[in-house]
Amino acid sequence: MKITFPYMGTVVIYKKLLELLGHEAICPPRPTRKTIDLGVKHSPEFACFPYKAIMGSYLQAIELGADAIITSGGFGPCRAGYYGEVHKKTLGKLGHNIDIMILESYKRNFKYFWRIVKKLKGKNSWRKVIQVFFTVYELAHTLDALEKIVQVRRAYETEKGSFSRAWQKVNERFDKEVKTKKDIHRIYKESKEYLESIPYKEKPENEKIRLGIVGEIYVVMESSINLNIEEVLNGLGCEVERNLYLSEWIDDNIMPKMFARTSMQEKILNLSREYMEVRIGGHENETIGHIIDYKKRGFDGIIHIMPFACLPELISQSIIPKVSKDYDIPIYTISIDEQTAIANHITRIEAFIELIKGRKGTQALS
Repeated sequence: MKITFPYMGTVVIYKKLLELLGHEAICPPRPTRKTIDLGVKHSPEFACFPYKAIMGSYLQAIELGADAIITSGGFGPCRAGYYGEVHKKTLGKLGHNIDIMILESYKRNFKYFWRIVKKLKGKNSWRKVIQVFFTVYELAHTLDALEKIVQVRRAYETEKGSFSRAWQKVNERFDKEVKTKKDIHRIYKESKEYLESIPYKEKPENEKIRLGIVGEIYVVMESSINLNIEEVLNGLGCEVERNLYLSEWIDDNIMPKMFARTSMQEKILNLSREYMEVRIGGHENETIGHIIDYKKRGFDGIIHIMPFACLPELISQSIIPKVSKDYDIPIYTISIDEQTAIANHITRIEAFIELIKGRKGTQALS
């Protein structure tokens, strides 16, 4: 099969999974204005922004020859649970008869999950499938670990853009060279040394600003959609950390608990229960839980990113003022749709960071 996928985060991981299973991976182009315009044209006006951006990516990937799509879904009132079916109907009306495989957590519907796994298995032995899965699992954790180095050190780089260029090269190496876990360990060691060799000038501990980024998974993880927010914040001298990384999503949704390395879902959901007693759908419970966790870990502020009119994140947004007050942590919300540009927010982001600097200065004097 020629399989494509939504462009979200470190796409080399999805690409490697398909290639190592013997499929032809059709990587969609990184989303641009053209992608968004294409998606908006063929989407209902009321659809949330990720739906439109992903639709544009699918259409571009189909032009490149894709005949199947693998994606994830959602649950509860979050409309992501309907994306796959609605995308399929829309693509069918446009003349594209394409198979859409929705990879949900096995905990919700094991029979359906198993059916998708068997489709992806193809003619491979189960031993090969397990080997590939653990190779890709290792790759996800490795790339996330390296990305976390970039998200800190880029804030202090002496040459603008040096860490972003290096991160691009690191991704290209993993894409070209990885076939086994042994390759991953070798490239990780060399890439870590490479990233650590890039000049940067770290600030004293009392001057550092650490910001947590929380919100809906797609707009949090895909930089081309979220105004390149991590790079923007790093450029303003702030260390950043997301509440969602692909390796952690795998641990929480795909990996059996006994094998998971970094699953924090239970801890985060427990923290959110102070404000939300039940799971609502989407990632709003995680949004609230991670805000509290970031405060407990000493972060200075939170950037909350949400698609415009996203129901679960609107619920989060309504609770956030109370969480901010109760835990004494500043939170700035950015609502993103096809009209949003960084110019609309940069002055407010700068003012938000100045507010945090003022708070840190006041605390240092007291």
